Amino acid sequence: MGYLVPPAGDVQGRLDRMSPVSVHIQLRELFRAYITGHAKAGSQLPSERDLAVHFGVARMTVRHAIEALVDEELLDRVVGVGTFVSHQKLDVQVKLTSYSEEMQRRGMRPAARTLSFEQIPATARLARELQMEEGQAVIRFRRLLLADEEPMSVDENFIPAWRVPGILDQGPPTSLYNLLSERYGLVIEWGEDIVEANAATPSIARLLKVDVGAPVLRMERHAFVSRSSVDYSISFYRADRYKLRVPLQRPGVRTRRSY
Repeated sequence: MGYLVPPAGDVQGRLDRMSPVSVHIQLRELFRAYITGHAKAGSQLPSERDLAVHFGVARMTVRHAIEALVDEELLDRVVGVGTFVSHQKLDVQVKLTSYSEEMQRRGMRPAARTLSFEQIPATARLARELQMEEGQAVIRFRRLLLADEEPMSVDENFIPAWRVPGILDQGPPTSLYNLLSERYGLVIEWGEDIVEANAATPSIARLLKVDVGAPVLRMERHAFVSRSSVDYSISFYRADRYKLRVPLQRPGVRTRRSY
């Protein structure tokens, strides 16, 4: 794949040689202004050599400034290719809100592409996870979730069919948890998540537009109403777009901090 390397002249600003601020720090802030104000996520930064010539400094000085922004996760280095503007990583927070609610809260446009919405017999594993008998009817709802038209995750939900009669009649819902609450009175009260690192399989890689074997976050969730399992889901998140945030608190200590 070829990348279009922009000219160093695209980075606006000048260095003040009389300033007490170090040259590499001045460069860092010029690069930061370029990244946040002009460059698009995924675009390539001008080459270190061109930047060194443009600003009249040593290449090591340019590298020092770039490495500081790599540490801040504003830039990504790809060995043998170049330096790229990072995509913002979204927190996967362990809470029971719907995807559409969460993306809207972040100012992004949520969308979803339904991959399957059907009734299937519970396998031995699904029966165990949903606390039901093997072979009983289960609703399977599999989607590709997007934000600002970019694939973010593949989600697969399994719900005991007896809890949601007629759910297939009106087509896939835009917000599953809202539908469960408003139509069926199933307000999810609590849940348990298991998060692990996986390598993208060919099918997941194709949907998420990442390389086969690329790292993904796999989240397995059990959602409950009272003590009954209502929803069992498996999600695969792009590891280059998400990071896991886990609030911690000492047992018995109250805090007013809002997460």
